[in-house]
Amino acid sequence: MDGQRGPDRHGPGSQCRLSASGRPPSAVGSASNTTPSTSSTTPCTTGASKSAADRIIDHRRPALALQQRKRFRKDAALIVDGTLVPTRDHQVAEQSKNHRYSTNHQVVIDVDTRLLVAVGRPLPGNRNDCKAWEVSGAKAAVGRTTVIADGGYRSTGLVIPHRREPGQSKLPDRKEEHSTSHRKVRARVEHAFARMKTWKILRDCRLKGDGVHHAMLGIARLHNLTLAG
Repeated sequence: MDGQRGPDRHGPGSQCRLSASGRPPSAVGSASNTTPSTSSTTPCTTGASKSAADRIIDHRRPALALQQRKRFRKDAALIVDGTLVPTRDHQVAEQSKNHRYSTNHQVVIDVDTRLLVAVGRPLPGNRNDCKAWEVSGAKAAVGRTTVIADGGYRSTGLVIPHRREPGQSKLPDRKEEHSTSHRKVRARVEHAFARMKTWKILRDCRLKGDGVHHAMLGIARLHNLTLAG
C-alpha cells in the first residue's frame, strides 16, 4: 500500500550491511582497528546487535582480503619491498629500526599495473628484508618471475642496484645509469605504501594475533580497487 514500507528483502540485520560511510563492515573494522571485543560501538550506528555485527565483520573480512595471484605473464616484472607496521601485540611484533614495536610485511607489486599481487605473512619488525623475503612466503608466491628489489636483498637472486666495489670512488657510467633507472622504477612500491598507509590501522595496529595480517590483506585489496577505478 502507498505510504507503507514493503518487507525487508534482506531480512533482520540487513541495516548492518553498510556503515554510515557506505563501507562494508570489514572495511570499517580495518580502518578503525575494530575487533570483536571493541565493536560494541558498531550496533549504535547500524541498529544491529553487537553479536550480529561481530558475525558480519568476521564473515566479510576474508572476502575483502587480497586474493594473491597464482600465475604471472612470462614477461612480467615485479617489485618487492618490506614495510613496517607499528603493532601493539608484542607476541607478533619486535622493536625495529624506528624504535617501535612493529611487524615486517613483504609486499609485491606489478611494475606495469602497480597493483599489489602478493603480501607475505607478517614477521617481527627486527627481521631484515633478505630473510623476510623467503620466510614470509613472498618468494614462493611469485615463483620464477623477475623481481626488482633494493640493496637490502643481497644474495637473494633478485634484481638489485649495482654497488661500488672496495676501492671504487664511483660506479662506471653504464652501471650508474642502470642504478638510476632501477631507483625510479622501484619507487613505485614506495608510492603504494604511501597510499596504503592513509589507513590509520597501518600506522598503529591494535589488532591481536593474525589481525595485522588480515588488515594488510584487506587494505591491499582496497588499494587495488582504488587504482582499478
